[in-house]
Amino acid sequence: MPFAEYDKHDALGLGALVKQRMVSASELVDEALARAERINPKINAIIFKAFDAARAVAKKNTSDGPFSGVPMLLKDMRAGAVGMPTRNGSRMMPPIPADHDATLVTRYRTAGLIPLGKTNVPEFGILPVSESKLYGPARNPWNLDHTPGGSSGGSAAAVAAGIVPLAHATDGGGSIRIPASCCGLVGLKVSRGRITQGPDNADSTAGLSVDNCVTRSVRDCAAMLDLSSTPDFSDPYFAPPQQGSYLEGIKTPPTKLKIAVSTSNYRGAPFHPDVADAVQKAAKLCEQLGHTVEEAKPAVNSEEMTTAFMVLWATASAFGIETLTQLTGQKPSLDNLEGLTLGLYERGKSIPATKQIWAQQAMYRVARLMGKFHEHYDLWLTPTLAQPPLKIGTVDIDEQNIEKAFAPIIDYVPFTATQNATGQPAINLPLHWNNQNLPIGVQFVARNGGEMTLLQLAAQIEQAQPWFDKRPQI
Repeated sequence: MPFAEYDKHDALGLGALVKQRMVSASELVDEALARAERINPKINAIIFKAFDAARAVAKKNTSDGPFSGVPMLLKDMRAGAVGMPTRNGSRMMPPIPADHDATLVTRYRTAGLIPLGKTNVPEFGILPVSESKLYGPARNPWNLDHTPGGSSGGSAAAVAAGIVPLAHATDGGGSIRIPASCCGLVGLKVSRGRITQGPDNADSTAGLSVDNCVTRSVRDCAAMLDLSSTPDFSDPYFAPPQQGSYLEGIKTPPTKLKIAVSTSNYRGAPFHPDVADAVQKAAKLCEQLGHTVEEAKPAVNSEEMTTAFMVLWATASAFGIETLTQLTGQKPSLDNLEGLTLGLYERGKSIPATKQIWAQQAMYRVARLMGKFHEHYDLWLTPTLAQPPLKIGTVDIDEQNIEKAFAPIIDYVPFTATQNATGQPAINLPLHWNNQNLPIGVQFVARNGGEMTLLQLAAQIEQAQPWFDKRPQI
């Protein structure tokens, strides 16, 4: 197989070539590492290299899993892997290599995936951009002046640039879907409880955050969900049972769906013209595929939800930093934390338990509201972001005043946090590029447990309007 064809295949395609002995796992890993050495200095996506370990695993590859010998990357959050540190993008987090794999990483390895290292994130995954004092900014392969999104920005940049066909990602407020939108990828935020965070985590960020991946094809996304979603009965709760294999399920198109589409945010403000164009085209495509589309949006109290969301983020940040203080003896300060993170920490410490419980109850109220909404609509179509990808430096990570720091991004991320609040699944699809050749994603939201419907529609849309061959020129 000529290595020029490496990124002409998705991860399942590469795994099939390995199993057919048309290429070896070592050849795939060597090609990925050569691309990493050539491209990563431009995009700063990979921040920890486990290249020698990956070569060693590839040499003795014996996996007969669906991704046999396929290189991948792990986000620098939660995906603990033997020999690799997980620093959450923070100077406060010591670079201590893990002595065991997370359950999810074990499942990746069993399926044949070979991790090459860790990817860039904002400090503690707080922002929808991937810029930190520890690592510096990750850059968008489509335009190096723009962000690849956050917090899974390094993973998305590496996949979009063709270094690896897929990468681990997490989503606590849109952190899978936002980078997928910015980089022209498929990004599925799963139902709460669908993928275990064991053995070291159970209920990250008060239940807001989930794990999964970013991919270039829908079938890779489906296959990854198949291998990732086996229940772990030590988890605190579980998503509704899946209805068979997702990879098999996407071979069947969905039944005729009733889809709500939103052309303004919760407060009625319009989106950037490029984004509005993307949503309109996606709605029209769904109609052409035989689905019913009508304009509607749920009556979410966006101010209350934003307040509740920030309470949970602040208290989770305070808890995490206090835990680090106990483990490392470091006192939180501007010497080891960014200004925004320190501001969140101080805010979180001041929030009483009653306010924390109020915030959780507010999230549950939104979930009830969305449950009623989906009695009328199978899916909800929205933009993933209200504007094209931001320029790097838009967010001031040194600003300790939380309201000032978050001001540039409050309207930028109109809907994705809702699904983290409610626990619903949602998928970003790369259906539009603007005149500057920047990707503009749209997201489809399903009721809790509705990943199969999302993936079936995504596969149908992918066949009707393929995006796989679109590549950034980097």
